[in-house]
Amino acid sequence: MKNKFRILKIFITVVLFGFLLSFSLKRFSKAPLEKITINMNEKTPVYFVDEKEVKDLIKKENPSLTIGKLNIPVLEKTLNKIPAVDSANVYLNLNGNLNLDIKQRVPIFRIINGDQDYYVDAKGVAFPLSRNYSHPCMLVTGDVKKSEYVKLASLISKINADDFTKKFFIGISKKKNSYSLLTSEGNYNVELGDLDNIDFKINGFKAFVTKFLVDADPEKYSQISLKYNNQIVTTLNPHFAGNDSILNANYKELQRIPITNNKKITAAKTVKTAAPKKSKP
Repeated sequence: MKNKFRILKIFITVVLFGFLLSFSLKRFSKAPLEKITINMNEKTPVYFVDEKEVKDLIKKENPSLTIGKLNIPVLEKTLNKIPAVDSANVYLNLNGNLNLDIKQRVPIFRIINGDQDYYVDAKGVAFPLSRNYSHPCMLVTGDVKKSEYVKLASLISKINADDFTKKFFIGISKKKNSYSLLTSEGNYNVELGDLDNIDFKINGFKAFVTKFLVDADPEKYSQISLKYNNQIVTTLNPHFAGNDSILNANYKELQRIPITNNKKITAAKTVKTAAPKKSKP
């Protein structure tokens, strides 16, 4: 008898608890969202997506703004579809507060190639420009392949992390599969070639600047090439007055070459390029 009474007591308790829980959930689902908290990037603030845009999106997905009509997985999926959003996490507290942790993409560089103009983040993901916000970052021009995005982002991150290189380099251009760094001083560019051995090339440039460019006029060179192994090749600026004596000396060396040699070379070229005569029938 006692066991039956105990079982009945447990049964009644479970039914009563289920009823109260169902009533509470029903009441909770009809309750409005008490508060919407949106957390954006803190370390590197970017403003491609603002709070108003996110709140408008929530209202579009849930016009009544009630807890029961809220579909968190769908809302997360919609937020992650925004090109400038790296990740989005949505969760609801028991007190009815909706929280959204949104991490926006941070551009490492901006590519301009013909009519194409877009940002690329550290992961090598490209995303479009914004009408409301322009993020300051390195400008890259030329036909850059998607497979090079990550290496290029790594190069620019290293440049930005060093006060020395950040001062010198203001842009990057790519021509005929060769990269060049554009400088803030003088008219010269720094030729990198490919994106391999970047640390070695950058350290080589820093050593060259420290030893040769500290007291030299920045207009002296038109190009400093780092693409060759274990050497730095410089090209003098022909329009810089200080280079006249060097260029004149080289010209005099050329004048010492015998004229007969030049004639032989010219004759050889003429023979090679002359078309064969057709024989008469």
